[in-house]
Amino acid sequence: MLVRARRAVLESGDWLSAADIAQLAGFSTRNPSAQPNKWKKQGLIFAIHHNGVDYFPGYGLDSHANFRPLKALSDIIKVFAGHKDGWGMAYWFLGVSSFLGGKRPQDLLASNPERVMAAAQDEIQEIAHGLGRVMPRPRRLPNCTSR
Repeated sequence: MLVRARRAVLESGDWLSAADIAQLAGFSTRNPSAQPNKWKKQGLIFAIHHNGVDYFPGYGLDSHANFRPLKALSDIIKVFAGHKDGWGMAYWFLGVSSFLGGKRPQDLLASNPERVMAAAQDEIQEIAHGLGRVMPRPRRLPNCTSR
């Protein structure tokens, strides 16, 4: 299942290498990872790591602002801090959300960041409530024998 989820993320076409971002944003190609990695350290963007390469979400960049990270993305990263890593956020952004009326968070991030933020907060509340739930112990059925 995890392999299938990772494949879906990677095949979505929404991911850019640091070199891709450098080219789009007009950064130096001598050290193309410098600026995206700086953004990552500052919590402005996240990355997934695959086959030795960091990939950054294209939907998290503002094409109208020279491909800089969207402000809303850093706010959502803060919400997920301690709950989701890069892959976890990638799965969440790609997944259809009932909170968002059947849309994916990545599709609304630029156009309706407030709704995406609310969906992220709702996601964290569900995680927090789920952690506190005590599952009943399984009971043995009468007259059952194990072989």
